[in-house]
Amino acid sequence: MSIVFVVLHYIKDINVRGIYEDLIRKFRDSGHKVYVVTPLERRESGKTKVAESNNISILTVRTLNITQTNILEKAAAMLLIDLQFLKAIKKYYSGEHFDLVIYSTPPITLTKTLSYIKRKNSSRTYLLLKDIFPQNAVDLGMIKKGSLIHWYFRRIEKKLYKISDFIGCMSQANVDYILKHNPQIKSSKTEVNPNSLEPVEDNTDLTERKQVRKKYQIPEEAVVFIYGGSLGKPQGIDFLIEVLDHQKNNNDIFFIIIGSGTEYKKIEKWHVENKGNNALIMPFLQRSEYDLLIKVCDVGMIFLDKRFTIPNFPSRLLSYLENKIPVIAATDKSTDLRIILEDNKIGFWSEAGDIKGISKNISAFSTNRDLRIKMGLNGYKYLTENYTVTKSYDIIMKHFELNSSQN
Repeated sequence: MSIVFVVLHYIKDINVRGIYEDLIRKFRDSGHKVYVVTPLERRESGKTKVAESNNISILTVRTLNITQTNILEKAAAMLLIDLQFLKAIKKYYSGEHFDLVIYSTPPITLTKTLSYIKRKNSSRTYLLLKDIFPQNAVDLGMIKKGSLIHWYFRRIEKKLYKISDFIGCMSQANVDYILKHNPQIKSSKTEVNPNSLEPVEDNTDLTERKQVRKKYQIPEEAVVFIYGGSLGKPQGIDFLIEVLDHQKNNNDIFFIIIGSGTEYKKIEKWHVENKGNNALIMPFLQRSEYDLLIKVCDVGMIFLDKRFTIPNFPSRLLSYLENKIPVIAATDKSTDLRIILEDNKIGFWSEAGDIKGISKNISAFSTNRDLRIKMGLNGYKYLTENYTVTKSYDIIMKHFELNSSQN
């Protein structure tokens, strides 16, 4: 098949590890001809262009800043990106034929682009639902429910679902939510297709691990809790800061916070003002460096704002499971992440804002090495059985293999 991935995520190097890069390589390695349409934000140097990378054609489209910017530019970027993508596809891929279009949310605003590709090529369409907008913005108080802007984006959201032949959701709670709030969607077009990756075997030895701890000045005997990912309003960073403050005199544990987003400066300010000696705050690491650092950590952390009514399912869970470390999650009650962690004995959950609950969970892991190892192994097993790109690939392709056998 000839397949085009239309994603908001900037793909510069197809060999970099990530939920989109790993899946794209899987399609290429399975014999498909793969194209990618990806944004190049204003802050980056470069122009719209097509480049070939390891037998994958990548169309990089110049856009406004989408991430790490103010809300006005982000909103403008989301509104303009549809026309920018459409213009670039017509210019650079006009002679190509696409059998399948795979795309993700965010954004929901690519309806003109997707409709054009589908109509021109009689393509099938597959949505990887990573975000439910505009309801997430309503939950966080960024958009008022029933307002004109809410009505506008909700209309676009419904159109996106209508364009999509299949909708792959991150978890069963996501499937249930979409069907409950969008009765026009046939249940047969929805399914669970979770975040996934291509697991890599850990080859680091004890000496390398000690070197990494020394490089980042991590106490040798401390139990290390790591948070890696977005640091924005959806993550409820105020509660993360409360946790760090509550544990700042606990010398038996060490926190590593790595990420970027609108709330990063807030957590950086806390660190400077409180001289958090048992915490390391970093804005960014190359993926290869992050992959090495996480190997010397003992517990992974996940935070989400407690106001969410949509069932988010953070992709950072994957790297924790891959590295055989258990998980502590402090989230809203809507996500079924709690069920996954507790039913499969791979971590502990508490509601975001419950400082006593998360402190109890931190203590349980920091004082029990055997528990950390056991739950870490449980998590790795669950990953290899449920969250691999092979699994995601098979979920998508079963629709088209069935169609082929019927023709």
